[in-house]
Amino acid sequence: MKIINSLDEIRHSYLNAVVAIGNFDGVHMGHQAILRCVKQKAESINGTSVAMTFDPHPVKILGGNGSPPLITVLEQKIELIEENGMDVLICVPFDQSFAAVTAHAFLNDILIGRIGMKAIVIGKDYTFGKNRKGNVAFLQQQARQLAFEVLIPDWVPVFSGSGQRVSSTRIREIIEAGNVEEAKPLLGRYYQIRGQVVSGRNRGGRLLGIPTANIQLQDELCPKTGVYAVTVQTPEGQFNGVANIGYSPTFDDHLFTVEVHLIDFNADLYGRKIRVNFIKRIRGEKKFNHFDELKMQIHKDIKGAREILS
Repeated sequence: MKIINSLDEIRHSYLNAVVAIGNFDGVHMGHQAILRCVKQKAESINGTSVAMTFDPHPVKILGGNGSPPLITVLEQKIELIEENGMDVLICVPFDQSFAAVTAHAFLNDILIGRIGMKAIVIGKDYTFGKNRKGNVAFLQQQARQLAFEVLIPDWVPVFSGSGQRVSSTRIREIIEAGNVEEAKPLLGRYYQIRGQVVSGRNRGGRLLGIPTANIQLQDELCPKTGVYAVTVQTPEGQFNGVANIGYSPTFDDHLFTVEVHLIDFNADLYGRKIRVNFIKRIRGEKKFNHFDELKMQIHKDIKGAREILS
C-alpha cells in the first residue's frame, strides 16, 4: 500500500480511482465493509482502491461535542487499512484551512481533479466539506453531471437482525465499561493497546516475585480499571498474560499504570514496544490489606487467565 501524507504529494491522478473517505477510527466491521466494497469495485473496473483519512481527527480541531479517545492510533489504523487491501492511503493533515474547503471544491478539485475518482463508497450518513454541506444527496446529484458512481453499502448491524449498527461510539462504550470480549465481533479482532515498556516502580518482581512490564501507552482509549486476560505480542513472539489497569490501591500512591505479567516468559523487554490484546476482564480493581493477600490474588488471576486463554 502506498501512503500519501499530503495532497501535494499526488503528482498524477490514479487510474479509475475508487475512493472511501472517513476517520476510520477503529477500522471496525462497518469500515471494513466499506473498504471491501472499494476493493471489489476497483477490481471490477481495473482501477485503484483509495482510502482517505485525516490526522488529527477533525473533532480535535473543530471541537463540538468534545474529543473522544481514539480507538486506534494512526500507526495501527494504517496497518489495518493496509490489511483490508487498499492500494493507496491518503492521510490528510486536518487543520482549520482544510476544514474551510467547500463540498464543491473538495469534490471537483481534490476527489476528481487531483485523485481521479470514478466511484466513491460512503455510509448512509456521510457528510463532508465546510459546514458539512456535502452529503449523499449532494453526491448523487453531482454524480449525474460529473460521471462518477456513488456506492452505499448497507450498515453492519451489531447483532444479526438488530437495528443498531456497528459504530466507533458503541465500541468506545464497550471498552470503557471493561466488556472487552463484546468488542471483538464489532472490531473483527480483539481490542489492542500498544506502547513501550518503561521502568516501573520495581515492585512486581522485587516485592511480589511476579515481574511485570510497565507500558507507556501510545493509545488514548484504555479499558476500565481492573485485571484482564490478555495476549501480548513482543519482539520475542506472542505470549499469554495478565494485565492490570489502574491505580494500585494496595500501594496507595494513586498513580495510573498499565502493567502486564507475561506467563512463562523471562526475557528483558525494557525499551521495547509490545502490543496487548484484551481477551476478557477477570475482575475489578481491589485494595488488599497486605502484600501477601495481593500476591495470592495475582496467582489466582494468572490461573484464571490460563483457563480463559487455554
